[in-house]
Amino acid sequence: MKKTEQEVVQPRAAPSLEFVTHLPLKDLYPFPDHPYGIREDASMQDTLKSVQEYGVLTPLIVRPRDPEGYEIVSGHRRRLAAEQSGFTDVPCIIRDLTRDEAIIQMVDSNAQREDVLPSERAKAYKMRLEAIKRTAGRPRKDLSENAPNHSANFRSDDEVGVVDGVSGDTVRNIISLTNLVPELMQMVDDKKISL
Repeated sequence: MKKTEQEVVQPRAAPSLEFVTHLPLKDLYPFPDHPYGIREDASMQDTLKSVQEYGVLTPLIVRPRDPEGYEIVSGHRRRLAAEQSGFTDVPCIIRDLTRDEAIIQMVDSNAQREDVLPSERAKAYKMRLEAIKRTAGRPRKDLSENAPNHSANFRSDDEVGVVDGVSGDTVRNIISLTNLVPELMQMVDDKKISL
């Protein structure tokens, strides 16, 4: 018997192995060199109020940490709000990520935030750029898209800027802020010196 187009069964995507689980706050550690600070500003107060009223609605993204516990990839502010609200555990998604994969995901998950300081954005872009370069490796010379006239058209710093909709030149300029002495960087963050 011949099947009609409507009767053909489409293959299903493989089920995701990720799921939400609750982890104790004491087992969650900040990501090393996390570029985004937690400030007691209006945005943090809104997060705190929301957590107090509804709990943590969006699970944290974490990765296993040696020798024990988990590093937070995304959700540092939610973790603090949960702790300040008296929670002992929070919903989390555990992802088996390399450090570089975690850095890329951490920076991308904070791209939409409006309250990011220039110093935080500079450090985040630098971390993401270095992670992309380490994970990409050297391109094969036998591929036409890696020919010199093509590869110069899209660089790693262009890839960093895609998330925020900025050019590679802008990314390089922002990363250059990481070379400032702390006093000058603070002046940029305080908007006493423009970007």
